[in-house]
Amino acid sequence: MNQSRYIIAAVITYFIWGFFSFGLKPIAGYPPLDILFFRLYVSVFFLIVINVGFRRKKMKADWDLFNSFDKNIQKKLGSLIVGGSLILMTNWLMFIIVMNHISVQAASLSYLVCPIITTVLAFLILKEHLTKIKWFAVGISLLACLVLSIGHLIDLVYSLIVACSFALYIIIQRSLNVFDSFNLLMTQLLIVAVLMLPLVFIFSGPIPTETIFYQCVLMIVVLFTIIPMFLNNFALKGIDSSTVGILIYLNPIMNFILAIFYYKEAVSPMQMIGYSLILLAILVFNSKTIFNLKKLKKSEV
Repeated sequence: MNQSRYIIAAVITYFIWGFFSFGLKPIAGYPPLDILFFRLYVSVFFLIVINVGFRRKKMKADWDLFNSFDKNIQKKLGSLIVGGSLILMTNWLMFIIVMNHISVQAASLSYLVCPIITTVLAFLILKEHLTKIKWFAVGISLLACLVLSIGHLIDLVYSLIVACSFALYIIIQRSLNVFDSFNLLMTQLLIVAVLMLPLVFIFSGPIPTETIFYQCVLMIVVLFTIIPMFLNNFALKGIDSSTVGILIYLNPIMNFILAIFYYKEAVSPMQMIGYSLILLAILVFNSKTIFNLKKLKKSEV
């Protein structure tokens, strides 16, 4: 099977996500909760329109599938769906805080270490096997975190909260992969939109009047949420998770490049050592996959 179009879709997805700061930074002066509320409810609106307008058959198929399970399994799936939605909102809120009020570097670090944290959580929660080479990579990551904590402990803590929340969300999604991922996203956002409605009336600030706010919210919803989701779902149909695991690093790498060369964020010598150790950990962690991809490419030639 020709995988080029699926790989291109994945590359475009993670490349787009690498520019997420362009949607958040211009509205950094607004409270993170206000940005979260608008992103959530505008996303729900668009997802409902798309699913009800164009994906009714897939919605019905997922509903029939859910009803086919016995009551105990339905309760378990329902708990995972609600839990996943709350964890996703935690991730969205913390990412906004980190990107707008800590640094783009810290946001980049979150998603650099996220795949490694996901694997460790899968080992602890799902009892998945972890090879010695991956444990070695985890050890290097821990050393990197110790180095990065020197003088920047709060930044590191925020980064790890973002990384751990998204890693936990991924773990939960694995247990829900029997459902269409786009339907699942709509359901989770709809649930959390209802649950958070009282918070909107309590914590939301004055309704924004600047056009830039609504332009950025639309950019975040359409360009950085819905379009990448479509592309990501398409890519996952044609390439395996190991290939995706390599391509996903385009996101934090683009963030890091923007942090240094566009936003002019300073990097201390200790941070450079820490980031270098993270890069080493990523190479070690994915060494088998990288080797297999090179081997496959040579065999195709």
